[in-house]
Amino acid sequence: MAGILERHGVDEDALVALAERVSGVLAPGDVVVLRGEVGAGKTTFVRAAARSLGVRERVTSPTYQFARGYEGRGLRVNHLDLYRLEGVDERDALELDEYLDSDAVTFVEWAEPALGLLENPPTVVELAHETPTTRRVRLSGPAAARLHGSP
Repeated sequence: MAGILERHGVDEDALVALAERVSGVLAPGDVVVLRGEVGAGKTTFVRAAARSLGVRERVTSPTYQFARGYEGRGLRVNHLDLYRLEGVDERDALELDEYLDSDAVTFVEWAEPALGLLENPPTVVELAHETPTTRRVRLSGPAAARLHGSP
């Protein structure tokens, strides 16, 4: 089915390679939502994608800072972690708008509190443990559709 990509038995190296491949089809304004339990590989995915987008700084989880922004090659790369938010009120929504910029690629972990703020459908990366060292990865949305159209 177009727009969905699913992989099983994905180890860390394969996850990094997939993130790099996905980053190759991302465009300014894209939002990538990452879903999965703690330790599933969400930050690993973001780190690899950001590096592929030209970020030279060390990318770490912004759990306690809520958001971090980085400069990539010709675009801003934002990384949000909304784990500690239970809901987004109007004041928080205004701050989120700064990161959901049309000139940036934004990765959002634990995005449920903010999904109502997204104007366009996001790319969704779902990660689940299969074994202690492998994951099932399901990619859907715009980036998955673009990957289906790429060679």
